[in-house]
Amino acid sequence: MKVIADLCVVPMGVGVSVSKYVTACENVLKEAGLKTKLHAYGTNIEGEWDTMFDAIKRCHEVVHQMGAPRITTTLKFGTRIDRNQTMEDKVDSVQKQLAPE
Repeated sequence: MKVIADLCVVPMGVGVSVSKYVTACENVLKEAGLKTKLHAYGTNIEGEWDTMFDAIKRCHEVVHQMGAPRITTTLKFGTRIDRNQTMEDKVDSVQKQLAPE
């Protein structure tokens, strides 16, 4: 089943800057073959259910291995079976409605 998600992994107990942990997680997602779009407070992800959730688990494993004693994660996700929809489709739909006529 295809899923689109918004993921925010926050390592705790590692100081103020978390960019190296975000980079490590982005690499995990890309290595899993998932389509990603990084944004200021997380990453949008598109892919197959099992692949995505295995990769999210792997993100936690990698960030812990990097020394983070604790991680808090926010995950929003959705599935759709009536038609195939991409992350771009969702954004384009709103942008078309915002465009002046």
